Amino acid sequence: MRTQVAIIGAGPAGLLLSQLLMKSGIETIVLERRSREYVLSRIRAGVIESGAVDLLDKAGVGDRLHREGHVHDGCNLAYDQQMLRIDFKSLCGDHVVVYGQTEITRDLYDAQDALGANIIHGVDDVEIIGADTDSPYVTFKHDGQDKRIDCDFVAGCDGFHGVSRQTIPDSVRSEFEKIYPFGWLGVLSETPPVNDELIYASGPRGFALASMRSPVLSRHYIQVPLNEKVENWSDDAFWDEYRKRLPQSAAEALVTGPSIEKSIAPLRSFVSEPMKWGRLFLCGDAAHIVPPTGAKGLNLAASDVFYLWRAMSAHYNDKDGALIDRYGEDALARVWQAMRFSWWMTRLMHLFPDDPAFDQRIPAVEFAHLQNSETARRNLAENYVGLPY
Repeated sequence: MRTQVAIIGAGPAGLLLSQLLMKSGIETIVLERRSREYVLSRIRAGVIESGAVDLLDKAGVGDRLHREGHVHDGCNLAYDQQMLRIDFKSLCGDHVVVYGQTEITRDLYDAQDALGANIIHGVDDVEIIGADTDSPYVTFKHDGQDKRIDCDFVAGCDGFHGVSRQTIPDSVRSEFEKIYPFGWLGVLSETPPVNDELIYASGPRGFALASMRSPVLSRHYIQVPLNEKVENWSDDAFWDEYRKRLPQSAAEALVTGPSIEKSIAPLRSFVSEPMKWGRLFLCGDAAHIVPPTGAKGLNLAASDVFYLWRAMSAHYNDKDGALIDRYGEDALARVWQAMRFSWWMTRLMHLFPDDPAFDQRIPAVEFAHLQNSETARRNLAENYVGLPY
């Protein structure tokens, strides 16, 4: 097989890149280890920056998001029962949209089908060869047969555990990582949200987040130790602890019900550099992971895709390779800004039980600063809704 861009991974980053490239007249083949049904079963966050919404519109997949997504003009922080609303609209004139990542992936699959995209599911033993040469290719097994794709470029959109990042030699690759001493125990329930906007709550029992997917589907999280097990938490135990961590008004509005999904996600900050090696480009979780506190994971993947799509469009359609050469530099500048914000939000809202007394006092001071300073609130709002591409 031969294509211009081989894309490893059919998550939202890989599918969005393929969609944008195909609409720009650039050929792609997408390889995915899992089945389409499995990809569409993954439950992920759904707070979408306006820049990512604009990119989905450019890809021709924004119609359902605009019909069914929920525009949020602010979010709420609670610290020891004190509630502070961060008004995005008045502070920076922007907003976010709550729309599930699963739904974005579904929309992208439908759009790719309409374009006749070549997406190959169920591949094994993927290997990227010659990425540092002018003639890269990808080998893999499919239906028990050895296959090969010759291409101009390879886009690694295959997540943290994929092969793409590992293809870059250790002598070239630098990795920066922070592991947090807790995870998020998350519950999905067919219940109304406790509030029209997200509530990030912090207190002596630890962090909690009241989120939502729709008016009848809610997502709830609490901070738990890193070694905690899901099976230790019955629904009743979760709701009891969750209620204690929410501000009183939210706790009183809470409607409980059976969990339809329950899991624990560890938190880490991770960046791999470079994001470009020869003709291999990393996008999304293949290059970076952020703690979910700042709602940046999918949005960072979208900005990576924007920079790579722009660069490849210039290369093929304008015969200009300058943006290809600086893809990693452009993407990483925004990645590190999001890393800083997500780290800061995580430090602000979570309980770090092993911190010295001095460090444990700082979040209360930070919260007071946010209450008293419009400039501080504006800085939070600008970062939450997303810095410009």
